[in-house]
Amino acid sequence: MSEDRRPRCSWASGNDQAYLAYHDNEWGVPLRGERELFELLILEGAQAGLSWSTILHRRDGYRRAFAGFDPKTVAAFGPDDEARLLGDTGIIRNRAKIAAAIGNARAWLAMREADTDPADKLWSFVEGQPLQNARRQTGEIPGETDQSRAMSRELRERGFRFVGPTICYAFMQSAGLVNDHVVTCFRHGEVAALG
Repeated sequence: MSEDRRPRCSWASGNDQAYLAYHDNEWGVPLRGERELFELLILEGAQAGLSWSTILHRRDGYRRAFAGFDPKTVAAFGPDDEARLLGDTGIIRNRAKIAAAIGNARAWLAMREADTDPADKLWSFVEGQPLQNARRQTGEIPGETDQSRAMSRELRERGFRFVGPTICYAFMQSAGLVNDHVVTCFRHGEVAALG
């Protein structure tokens, strides 16, 4: 419970208002737009080894640094852009993650050029509709699933990096491919109704 007394997922407790707002308004909401999905895929990769709160508090910095997550613009980034990003205190300055973000933009465009809609491909792992889970406790939520393993395999084959099965499952949760709000959370039913 938070100050407003509404029951939430246990991970959304505490005084971090940005984190609470993310849980209440974004997490699990089905996203279909290419830019939004690309953004989450990059941010989930950036989160590897860190907390989501760390990335969430730098999201505006990422949006600025990565040209609003326009895949075409990011795919055109060169060595000067990489150097700029490595000096940008508004993002996580990790060389491998920065290179992966640029490479992932190129892989995203290659998917499009191969007549595969990236958004449709990502949603294909749940047959186009959000999976509605009914977990009673956060501890019941797995770190990865068959679907996230399949997504990871496919994305890696297409040249994506920082897309392991756990990252893919976190992406699926945040982008609303799965509804992993626990059933006692006030958002579970609201998010289910959006599917």
